[in-house]
Amino acid sequence: MTEEILDGYDAVVIGGGAAGLNGALMLARSRRSVLVVDAGAPRNAPADGVHGLLARDGMPPAELVARGRDEVRGYGGQVVPGEVRAVARDESGFTVELADGRVTAARRLLVTTGLVDELPEIPGVRERWGRDVLHCPYCHGWEVRDKAIGIIATGPNAVHQALLFRQLSADVTVFAHTAPPGAEQAEQLAARGIALVSGTVAEVVVTDDRITGVRLGDGTVLAREAIVVGPRMVARGGLLAGLGLVPVEHPSGLGETVPADAFGRTEVPGVWVAGNVTDLSAQVGAAAAAGAMAGAQINADLVMAETQAAVELHRAEAAAAAR
Repeated sequence: MTEEILDGYDAVVIGGGAAGLNGALMLARSRRSVLVVDAGAPRNAPADGVHGLLARDGMPPAELVARGRDEVRGYGGQVVPGEVRAVARDESGFTVELADGRVTAARRLLVTTGLVDELPEIPGVRERWGRDVLHCPYCHGWEVRDKAIGIIATGPNAVHQALLFRQLSADVTVFAHTAPPGAEQAEQLAARGIALVSGTVAEVVVTDDRITGVRLGDGTVLAREAIVVGPRMVARGGLLAGLGLVPVEHPSGLGETVPADAFGRTEVPGVWVAGNVTDLSAQVGAAAAAGAMAGAQINADLVMAETQAAVELHRAEAAAAAR
């Protein structure tokens, strides 16, 4: 049964991954009314498990989210499925409109919508993404240790990826593809025993539900067991455009993020962001920590606003009593 959405909340959290749920948890534990709206399209859905997260290493992503939802609800927060279509400012804060027509109000917003990985258009890449087509050595590197790993160079981060994955396997090959390394980088690869193959990649070869090789543009097939790519990472921040807040190019050249300060506060008063929507490199643990920080900051901001209102009322009552 779908939970009923009320007319208004202290905070609406848009996005129900680690960042959003931890932010909501902090708010609910502070006795704030909080609504989490989750579209149910997490970035890590294809992965078998979450890694590098203390005491939860290897836990399936769906289980982690389910536990988080239960914890938020245990403190009185609401978590509902849905997609936010638009947000707009009004006299009391913000209006939040869902794609199914439901509307609610929020005094503050926490946006944790994550990002989209724009993958290279190479047959086999999308089909195996999150399984044996990877991008992060800390998320999935252990699972491909000692395997034959291929790095398809599509951007500025390919050599860095190759050097990191070399820590996990002695059999690493870089395919120059569309971003061949320069002389200094080629020397680094050679020094570490990483092969460099020129030419473009035509296909990632998949046999019996696993990667078995890479087919080059000239038809040559080189055996590989895992593939690493560097997707362009783009924040899911389009719904904030109506507030004048848009994603900007990240200095690394790896994608776009919604800018914010160290506490998640954006340049739009009353709007916070956390997780991959503002931090391209945040793993689950870092995203959760950022969500917790943003939730605490939102509560503190509301406390100060309520205190200011109470001071003004106190002064007005004192002035009336003195007359």
